[in-house]
Amino acid sequence: MKNLISYLFFIGSLLSVSTVYGQNFALGVRAGLSIPNLTAGGNNQTPLNTGYSSRLGPEAAVFAEFKFSELFSIQPMIEYSSQGGKKNGLQAFPTPDAMAALFPAGQAPQYLYANYKSEAKLNYLMLPVLAKFGWNIKKTPLRVYVDFGPFIGYLVSAKQVTSGQSQFYTDAAGTQALPAGVQSFDNTQDIKDQLHKVNVGIEGNIGLNYKIGPNNLFIEGGGNYGFLNIQKGTANGKNNTGAAIAAVGYSYWFK
Repeated sequence: MKNLISYLFFIGSLLSVSTVYGQNFALGVRAGLSIPNLTAGGNNQTPLNTGYSSRLGPEAAVFAEFKFSELFSIQPMIEYSSQGGKKNGLQAFPTPDAMAALFPAGQAPQYLYANYKSEAKLNYLMLPVLAKFGWNIKKTPLRVYVDFGPFIGYLVSAKQVTSGQSQFYTDAAGTQALPAGVQSFDNTQDIKDQLHKVNVGIEGNIGLNYKIGPNNLFIEGGGNYGFLNIQKGTANGKNNTGAAIAAVGYSYWFK
């Protein structure tokens, strides 16, 4: 939380300096799709934190843009970003105590396997500050641009949603079933307490802007990646967040 307050103070200072020295500024909004996934790297790979694929979620932001020249501007944002990932099919989960009782003392496996759906739905409030470079396309109202810069993210909510029915298996191939029969996996669990509240990373985009007087319509695509492992403990392995972004937006320039 202290990091978040420091970052907000930094943005406020940046806005004050930009207002004094910037030639003009814009206010805008954007909205679109976030296509996030969870990645595991290095020595942190386990059956629990690998095998994720991308999910879909909302992406929205409000921003200010402060122009210093025809080439360069600074764009701080307040961004709502959906993160996470999903699995569908045979996957691992920690052996429940009730299932461990089926094995001789001390011989229960660390993981069991079952065929079900699982989705980690993580939502962050992110505060990027982007350096933006743009080029006008001659004799047209079009402008292309790229932007990139750091962000700090604060975890708003985190849920693990599972569904489906399956037998329990002791092997990853699903050939050795336990005698417990078919079990239901329909459940939604709040996992926010298991995750770090703050993340930091980098965001970047490329876009096309159409100018109509002080009004601007744009479409852009890009992505973000968090540098910090999101789990507090090591039992479930370690993951990093990241997402591709596709969005449309509007901004208005004030002279």
